[in-house]
Amino acid sequence: MRTAIRIMGAVGLGLVVGIATAQSRARPVRPNPSHAARPTIPAGYAGIVRAWHTATPGKKAPRDTHGRPMLVLHGMYIDERAAISAQSDEGGFYVDDLFHAGHVLREPATGNEHLPELRTLDLLYRIQRHFDAEEIRVMSAYRTPVPGNSQGLHARGRAVDFVVPGAEDIDVARFARELGFAGVGLYPLGSFVHVDTRERSYFWIDRSGPGHRSRERGILLDVARHADELARAGGETPGTFFSVADGGAPGEEETDEDEN
Repeated sequence: MRTAIRIMGAVGLGLVVGIATAQSRARPVRPNPSHAARPTIPAGYAGIVRAWHTATPGKKAPRDTHGRPMLVLHGMYIDERAAISAQSDEGGFYVDDLFHAGHVLREPATGNEHLPELRTLDLLYRIQRHFDAEEIRVMSAYRTPVPGNSQGLHARGRAVDFVVPGAEDIDVARFARELGFAGVGLYPLGSFVHVDTRERSYFWIDRSGPGHRSRERGILLDVARHADELARAGGETPGTFFSVADGGAPGEEETDEDEN
């Protein structure tokens, strides 16, 4: 999502002379904002994400001893899976399972890990069950903080970028927005959905391409507020945010309306 380079072809000498002559009569040419470099995607990327979105024929998530579908996290860049049992149809996971999940959600480039927030796993589980998907295919989860870039909620185990095999990203985002106390980002060119857990819901769309600078735009602010109201009325809470790496403790809540 960084820079697109356009290479102009060589211009014949006669054409150059003609243009130079005409310039004395032509109006000054001003840059046209609509001609600015547009986001692009790397060659072959479309085929990769198409394969990631394609469900395996006849494959379903494994079931636990209670007959309930397990949450299956598939780290696409490390090609590893974690299948963990939920305590209810809405999620609920044992602390021991956080280590298993955190290993698969680790940063591929460094191998660094972070325990994911319990409610983040709840959101992913509810999404997987809603679409009766075989697994959640993870593109990015934990990101190591670097100087000048905190990596937002990804660095705190509270955010995941993913696709749901067999489902359209726009449908996944639409459902995730109903869950309450969540950040939901739709990336049409990147071809994935971002979900995180936070104190107040915030939704956005980002039309930047892979490797390009973010072009985030907040959307549906009234829908976000309504989703939180419904979740609170149903007895849900934002969750208890904590960070083992940062020495935090349960009860230390943070609010990041615009971090992704």
